[in-house]
Amino acid sequence: MLGLEVGFEMEDRQPSGGISATERSDVVADADMTLLIVDDDAPLRNRLGRAMEGRGFKVTTADGVAAGIASARAAPPAYAVVDLRLGDGSGLEVVSALQDVRPDARVVILTGYGNIATAVAAVKAGAVDYLPKPADADMVAAALMARCRPLPPPPEQPMSADRVRWEHIQRVFEQCDRNVSETARRLNMHRRTLQRILNKYAPRE
Repeated sequence: MLGLEVGFEMEDRQPSGGISATERSDVVADADMTLLIVDDDAPLRNRLGRAMEGRGFKVTTADGVAAGIASARAAPPAYAVVDLRLGDGSGLEVVSALQDVRPDARVVILTGYGNIATAVAAVKAGAVDYLPKPADADMVAAALMARCRPLPPPPEQPMSADRVRWEHIQRVFEQCDRNVSETARRLNMHRRTLQRILNKYAPRE
């Protein structure tokens, strides 16, 4: 998975301006608040689950394509948040399966750095929106609940391109067990260039 766990902050807090008053009333009024979260990053999945429960959703989680499809078929949710790249396949498979059993389900795709084009394809396949990682719980809830516009409003302080790039590099570095040579190979970077980046502090938001 190309998710950016370091910057993906899912604080257990109540909405703080990310959702409008109208959207919050929609959350309260909607009788079916079942939500399926599919992500193979357990800490991220659990944090997001707790944060969304705090926003009134009834959360079920799955750690991959197979488990996500099984959960969707067993109890089709009204909402879903699906990571695009999972350990056992593509999140698009989960989107497709969910569309088969519940066409009105609102699905948001989460995508890591470098997967925007595929995320757009996911929207065409039935997802209502995609969010590049990192995205906080307010952003996710706003995307799920938006009814009158194709996309939620942009964040007040989006991460800079340099910060997104740095987060992605850090994530891949951790996935490679902090092996600089292997990380450089996977990122198609010169080893010395990667070392310079790793030795720097994170860019400002």
